Amino acid sequence: MALFILSSLLLIGLLLVLIEIIFVPGATIVGLLGILFSALGVIYAFITFGESTGWYALGGTILVNLIVLIFGLRSNVWERLALKDTLHSRSHDDRLLGLEVGQKGKTISDLKPYGKAMFNDKIYEVKSENGFISPDTEIYIFKLESNRIIIKQ
Repeated sequence: MALFILSSLLLIGLLLVLIEIIFVPGATIVGLLGILFSALGVIYAFITFGESTGWYALGGTILVNLIVLIFGLRSNVWERLALKDTLHSRSHDDRLLGLEVGQKGKTISDLKPYGKAMFNDKIYEVKSENGFISPDTEIYIFKLESNRIIIKQ
């Protein structure tokens, strides 16, 4: 029965360390429990079977855990578990719908260089190409890039 308890403690500790390395990377409770179970197994070996068996259990536990650690870090387990797909599509954004380069409008707030302007009775956030512009100033759309409206006076 004592041999079963010893092997169970060491095996549970090894499995928890393996789960920590492969599935839950980082210093989480799983890895700490694995180290705790391994240590309890070694302590149990010292108490129950004596000093020589305890040292063998300690050496074997350290060796096997190091092998598992090296295997986990070198075997590209991360490559098989990692998500490699990337998004190449863009979402449809109709914020700039109906706006064209050269279209005239009027500022409704200070542009320093960002502020609000009105085009076609709609209010947009715009960026001034040449710095500060006062409210109620006639402007035109100089450039539309991504989701930004760049204006000039």
